Amino acid sequence: MMRLLFRSARFLRPQAPHPRESFSRTMLHYLREERGRANSPEYRIYLKTSHGKYISPFHDIPLYAPDPQIIFNMVVEVPRWSNAKMEIATKEALNPIKQDVKKGKLRYVANIFPHKGYIWNYGALPQTWEDPNHTDKDTNCCGDNDPLDVCDIGTKVCSSGQVIQVKVLGILALIDEGETDWKVIAINTDDPDADKLHSIEDVRVNRPGHLEATVEWFRKYKIPDGKPENRFAFNAQFKDKDFSVEVIKSMHSCWKALVQKQTRCGEIVCQNSSVCESPFQCSDTEAAAVVRASEALQPQLLSCKVAVDKDV
Repeated sequence: MMRLLFRSARFLRPQAPHPRESFSRTMLHYLREERGRANSPEYRIYLKTSHGKYISPFHDIPLYAPDPQIIFNMVVEVPRWSNAKMEIATKEALNPIKQDVKKGKLRYVANIFPHKGYIWNYGALPQTWEDPNHTDKDTNCCGDNDPLDVCDIGTKVCSSGQVIQVKVLGILALIDEGETDWKVIAINTDDPDADKLHSIEDVRVNRPGHLEATVEWFRKYKIPDGKPENRFAFNAQFKDKDFSVEVIKSMHSCWKALVQKQTRCGEIVCQNSSVCESPFQCSDTEAAAVVRASEALQPQLLSCKVAVDKDV
């Protein structure tokens, strides 16, 4: 299992098998470990393997989940209907999930009528990075210095720190305070509707009003904080699946350059446990020391499964 985790974090995307070949895969189990008091600035969720190896959800979880179709791993940060702005801490060692803090206060999003909190499971694609030093050719704005955001429109309510597999359907180009902030629209592959949603048009037909609500939510969610409405590239139109996958590939390339120290990382922490080409790779002992240094709370473990091809 450890060999599988190590190899799955390599840069090359696993090749999909021939349709007539049998598809053999195993599941990697991730556990989450909570540290610090919940609902406090010290609260952190660290991820580790079932063998107790601490990992970075930003760098060590593979982007691609091997499948005959293109399936991606998603790290859930904010469960649907909740308000706490949880996020991968890109500027901390091992990049745990924490609640964002602004001006010394924990951040919560307001309820945007008629919705309660986030209207999807909200999270990030691991091993992606929106480079703030690169001007996007489509939006003419630089990246926001974070992993790609994902909105899982499935019906299940996930947990912060959970790792799920998603099928990408489309993408929305939010311009947030002058920065490109792509929002990938996807669905959990375990969702009952996953087999009938294959494109952004399928969402429009089978989930009437959902895309419009998504645009309105992102347009207005900062207004209660005294900020103006957000704007969008492409006149707030969703781009299709093929366009989305190309954006993801581009952000994956930016991440590669980041962890290979080929571009400026600024305050981003690239410490990882398994990216073998990276000069930022650390030992299991060093990773465990990071977690021990955090404020202790009786660990609560959540098992997450990630598909990995046995032959990878």
